[in-house]
Amino acid sequence: MSVQERKQRERAERERLIVATARELAEQQGWDAVTTRRLAERIEYSQPVLYSHFRGKREIIGAVALQGATELAAAVRTATSATDGPRERVAALARTYLGFAARNPAVYDALFQLDGGLAYAREDTPEPLKDAFAALLESLAEVAGDGVHPGLFTEVFWASLHGLATLTRAGRLLPEDAAQRVELLVDRLAVV
Repeated sequence: MSVQERKQRERAERERLIVATARELAEQQGWDAVTTRRLAERIEYSQPVLYSHFRGKREIIGAVALQGATELAAAVRTATSATDGPRERVAALARTYLGFAARNPAVYDALFQLDGGLAYAREDTPEPLKDAFAALLESLAEVAGDGVHPGLFTEVFWASLHGLATLTRAGRLLPEDAAQRVELLVDRLAVV
């Protein structure tokens, strides 16, 4: 291995460490606790080293969001591929999405609530974000209904899931009704 290859590998490892540490700190204490100073202390590198990878917290949030989008897409695909029938796929998608949001609140915030400097719903949207949407579209397109654009239906269904996720997390919805909400959403929106 050349010196250049080793340096590139070490740089990539440092970047993964920064993102993993930011994510861990955000999940434990919230995004307000994530500062370059605290990250530098936790990973035992200087702040200038952090700035050589990310221009600031915004870019770190973006990196966590991209990582989260990849994980969400994989989780949705795994859950939906393990079911038979369109209704079951959509229900599995909904439960998986809501479960991901509940288990990873800081990642979910990085994806959908905070400014990570990422473009959404544009041509220059990063691939992991496009792929997460595609993972939803794969199961939702078949239940959109006649004359309904699958992408538009996916946006509406996703917005409904997002509303459920954020309202549940904020304590605005009774947790014991979570399963009934998913069933109602699937029954009313998914044309099977």
